[in-house]
Amino acid sequence: MRLSLTMALVALAVGHFPTPARCADDKPATPEAQVDKLFERFDKTTSPGCAVAVIQDGRIVYKRGYGMADLDHDAIITPASVFHVASVSKQFTAFAILLLAQQGKVSLDDEVRKHVPELADFGGKITIRHLIHHTSGLRDQWSLLGLAGWRYSLDLITDDDVLELVSKQADLNFRPGEKHLYSNTGYTLLAQIVKRVSGQSFREFTSANIFEPLGMKNTHFRDDHAEVVKGQAYGYAPAKDGAFRLSITNFDTVGATSLLTTVEDLALWDRNFYEKRVGGAALIGQMLEPGKLNNGEQLKYAFGLTVDKYKGLPIVDHGGADAGYRADLLRFPGERFSVACLCNLSTSNPGDLARRIADTYLAKELKPPEAAAKIEEPAVTLSEQQLSRWTGLYWNRDGDRFRRIELKEGKLRLVFPETSIELQPLSEDRFRPLGQPPVRLRFAAATPGGPARLEQSVVGGSDKPDSFEAVKPFTPAPQQLGEYAGAYQSPEMDAIYRMAVEKEKLVLKRSKSKPANLEPQVQDVFIGEPGAFRFLRDSSGRVSGFILNSGRILNFRFDKK
Repeated sequence: MRLSLTMALVALAVGHFPTPARCADDKPATPEAQVDKLFERFDKTTSPGCAVAVIQDGRIVYKRGYGMADLDHDAIITPASVFHVASVSKQFTAFAILLLAQQGKVSLDDEVRKHVPELADFGGKITIRHLIHHTSGLRDQWSLLGLAGWRYSLDLITDDDVLELVSKQADLNFRPGEKHLYSNTGYTLLAQIVKRVSGQSFREFTSANIFEPLGMKNTHFRDDHAEVVKGQAYGYAPAKDGAFRLSITNFDTVGATSLLTTVEDLALWDRNFYEKRVGGAALIGQMLEPGKLNNGEQLKYAFGLTVDKYKGLPIVDHGGADAGYRADLLRFPGERFSVACLCNLSTSNPGDLARRIADTYLAKELKPPEAAAKIEEPAVTLSEQQLSRWTGLYWNRDGDRFRRIELKEGKLRLVFPETSIELQPLSEDRFRPLGQPPVRLRFAAATPGGPARLEQSVVGGSDKPDSFEAVKPFTPAPQQLGEYAGAYQSPEMDAIYRMAVEKEKLVLKRSKSKPANLEPQVQDVFIGEPGAFRFLRDSSGRVSGFILNSGRILNFRFDKK
């Protein structure tokens, strides 16, 4: 699953409480009719769409396709349509590693370099377990490739390309086990370990040991982008005037992604979590064990699966997003109820759709979110004087993240380069961004010797709030901008980044990318595509390089040539 590099708020899925559909005779619609209602916007011959399977006790109780699998050839989506499911692949990769561990061929505490010696020695042991739980500190492969000039879904990307770039890395995002940060690199390396230890390709191993024993006849890891796959759905993205354009993957890399499957086959995979025919009870139980950080903090992320709660009930879930494909497999283990939802449109949200299906079938078991009352808390009215005390620029030094607050037409707004969000006051110091109901911003006035602060949190969330400190904005003069001009290169990738001053703006120019304006924030720190640039100075005060923080890439150094 790729990560957006924009500097906007995190998009958060909000629980829905749809009013049950009713038939003409005023009787409640059947659950199946309510599911059809959810997908009616896709259910036409001019749109991509989704395939859905509703699963109870390991058996499909309802399945349907909505929309088109191939707009060029008028092929409709059915429950047998084959979809690329992106990061839903990861649970199968984790399962494959556990099968090898069960056979005594690997240990989860093996150092990764034992099996992939071309990986650099970072001075700390990275284990297979770190890869599984996204705690390795390894930089994400898609972000690295993007920084190096590769065009996602346009340039063919292979396992060898990923390994070559990863092997050049001389530093990590953080010490292994210190943090949890999603990294596709880890799962590509897991697939490589399976390949090298088993002596089979990853596709061969998973087909022989997982898919064939479970009867998943339309499922495999695609390791050849030119392969013809019967019945596959092609990915799409919106185009102008309500039309669509192709948006498909173009890589021969497996483990983190590249699983092709159907909702019918995912139902067979789901059944195995109850029947335990492949792997056995111990392995199935291990799949659901969350990881831990070095400090003992338990994660929600297990073995390619997230273990969480939804409206009071435990769930096991994982989504996926690549190019125009979106996927989600959601399980309620206590209710033995699951939903597989696979879509071929980039603007679809199968995770939300799967939860809304669960709202219908599990209406009696689900509880309203505990945070619902807080989300709906009433707004208050504040004067412009009260609002203006919170305007300014706020900085989180961890990753160089910023929040800019401005007062416009009597409204406090959270401002980004291309948009802004109104902040609705809930008290003198608490606000909610409109359109982001679970998000809260709390301001704190400056204390003696300290700056004013801004905390961003999620209502009902378990994560610590993000904290930002008020800082003085940096407005460089043209001659100051000239200090940053020049060519920069990193020894960890074959790419040149050129900084130039054009029309009193600092502009980044790099291969296969459009020039990007970099906006100053604080002294020596600018933001713009592809991230935040913190310029470095030598002992004489001259600019000598910069540190780039870009989503799943932290502390990536470039030196001035």
